[in-house]
Amino acid sequence: MLKNPAVNDQPLELGPLRHTAAHLLAHAVVDLFGEDVKLAIGPATETGFYYDFVKEPPFVPDDLPRVESRMRELIAADLRMRGEAIDRPSAEAYYRDRQQPFKLDILYGIAPDEPLSMYTIGTFTDLCRGGHVRSSADVGAVKLLSIAGAYWRGDERNPMLQRIYGTAFPSQAELDAHLQHLAEAEKRDHRRLAKELDLYSIQEEAGPGLIFWHPKGGRLRAVVEDFLRGELRRRGYEAVYTPHMLHEDVFNTSGHLQSFADGMFGPMEVENQRYRVKPMNCPGHILIYKSQPRSYRDLPLRLSEFGTVYRFERSGTLHGLLRVRGFTQDDAHLFCTPDQLQPEFESTLDSALSILRAFQFTDVRLYISTRPDEGLGDEDTWKRATEAIRRACEHAGLPYGIDEGGGTFYGPKLDIKVRDAIGREWQLSTVQVDYVLPERFGLAFTGPDGVEHPPVMIHRVLVGSFERFFGVLIEHFAGAFPTWLAPVQVVVVPIAEDQIAFARSVREQLSEAGFRAELDDSNERLQKKIRNHQLQKVPYMLVIGKSEVQAGQVNVRSRSGEQRAMPLDAFVQQLGREVSERA
Repeated sequence: MLKNPAVNDQPLELGPLRHTAAHLLAHAVVDLFGEDVKLAIGPATETGFYYDFVKEPPFVPDDLPRVESRMRELIAADLRMRGEAIDRPSAEAYYRDRQQPFKLDILYGIAPDEPLSMYTIGTFTDLCRGGHVRSSADVGAVKLLSIAGAYWRGDERNPMLQRIYGTAFPSQAELDAHLQHLAEAEKRDHRRLAKELDLYSIQEEAGPGLIFWHPKGGRLRAVVEDFLRGELRRRGYEAVYTPHMLHEDVFNTSGHLQSFADGMFGPMEVENQRYRVKPMNCPGHILIYKSQPRSYRDLPLRLSEFGTVYRFERSGTLHGLLRVRGFTQDDAHLFCTPDQLQPEFESTLDSALSILRAFQFTDVRLYISTRPDEGLGDEDTWKRATEAIRRACEHAGLPYGIDEGGGTFYGPKLDIKVRDAIGREWQLSTVQVDYVLPERFGLAFTGPDGVEHPPVMIHRVLVGSFERFFGVLIEHFAGAFPTWLAPVQVVVVPIAEDQIAFARSVREQLSEAGFRAELDDSNERLQKKIRNHQLQKVPYMLVIGKSEVQAGQVNVRSRSGEQRAMPLDAFVQQLGREVSERA
C-alpha cells in the first residue's frame, strides 16, 4: 500500500481535505446514477473543489441535494483512503473495461516513466497522485454550490462536460461562516450591481468579452483616469499614444509570437503584410524610444499610456469585467540607466502603494515572481533584476513572498495584491524589470564616456486593466462609491412642481462648482424618488420643499439616512472638502 502523502497532523490542511471531498463527490454520483456516468477530473481549488462529469440526462440543480446527502452519509461512514501503486497496462485495462474515455485520456498524457497510483475510498477508486486526508470523516462538512459547463481540457473543440462545484471545511461552523461570506460576495457581484447602476454592458451582437461603457460608467472611469493622470504628471511621466495594431515583425522581435502566441488574435493581411492587434503596449513604447538617439542626460524617460490591448481569452473563461478580450491598461514604461534602476523601481512601488491607498486598499501583499522556464536572457541578468525588486520591497518596509517561476518571459516582476472589504485577494499592480527587450530591439543611450549602452526598462501598471480594476472596485464598495468617485454625487429632489425652479437653480450651482449633480423633476411620489436614488447608491439627496425655498436652504439626506437642513453654500463647502480629501 502507498503511504498517503497528505495524511496530516491537526489542524487539517484544506487542500487535501477538499481533494478528498472531490473523490467523495464522484463516489456519491456513481452511487446515485450508476457507472455509466463518465468521470473526468476532480481537483481541490482555492475555495473548494469540483468534479467534471458527462451524464445522460444531464444533471439539474435538484440533483445537488441528493448528491450532497449521499456525500454526508459517506463522511459519517468514516471510510479510510487507501492508495495502491499500479502499472500502466492494469490502469488502462481498468478504465477501458469501465468505458471511461476521459480517464484514459488522462492516463495517455502521463509520461511513461512516471509512477501511477489508484486511490480507493469506500467502493470508489480513482487514478490519482495523492494528497488526501486519512478518512472520509476528516472531511467534516460539505456543501455543493452549483453546476456549470466546462469543455474537456478547457478547449471548446473538445466535448462539453458538467462541472459540479462544492466546498468543504473541517467543521460545520467554518462552513457556515464561509457560506455567509459567499452570500456577501454574491450581494457584491459586480455584474449584477453594474446592471442595476447602469455602468456597462456586453452586447451579444458585438461579441463576448468586449465592454461598452454607459454614461455613468464613463463618468466613473473618467474620474479615475483624471486622478491617475494627475499622479503621472506629478511623477514626471510623458503621455504617449500608440496604434492598436502593429506589423507582425514587431511582435516577432519582442518575443511575443514565440512566448505569447496563444494569447494573441490571429494576423490580418494588409497589402500582403501581416499585422496583429497588440496584446501589450510595450513594443509601441520601445519604438518611440528608438525613434531618435538618446543620451544619458535624457534618462530616465517615463512614457505612459492608457493603452487598449486585445488578448484571446477562451469564451468559457470570460467573466464580466474581471476577464475580457479587450481592455485598457494604465500602462507605463520607464527607460533608465542601470544606476537609475533602483531609485526608479522604488519610486514606482511607492506610487503604486499611494494610489491603492487612495481607493481604500490598505491591506496589500507583495510577491516577487522569478524566472520561468521559457525566460529569455542570461541567468546573471535575471539575478540582478530580481535583486533590485527585492531591495525595493525592503526599502518600502514590507514583507514579500516568492512566486517561483512566475515571471514573464522577459523579466522578473513584483505583483501587488490587495484584500477587499470582505477579505478577498485581488491582483492589481505589477512592476517588472526588463534587460531583455532593450537588447532584442537594439536600444541604446550614449553614456558620459561617449559609448553606447543598453538601457534598462521598467514595465508597470498601477491599477492594471481598467476593466478588471472597476470590477474589483464595484465589489469592494458594493457599488456605494465614496463621494469623490460616485458617478452621480448629488440628486436634487423637489417635492412639488412649484419647487422645481428653485431645485433647478440648486442643481446648476452644484454643476458650476464642479460636482456631478442631477435633478429629479419626475412625477413620482417623494418616497418613491428617495427609494430609487437609494438603490442607485447616490451619496447625497437634496430634498427641496416649500420651507427650503422660503429659507433658501436645502434638506440634505445622506446615503446612510442622516438628514439636516443647511444653507447651500455650507453644503457646497462640505462636499468640496469630502471630494478633495477623498473621504
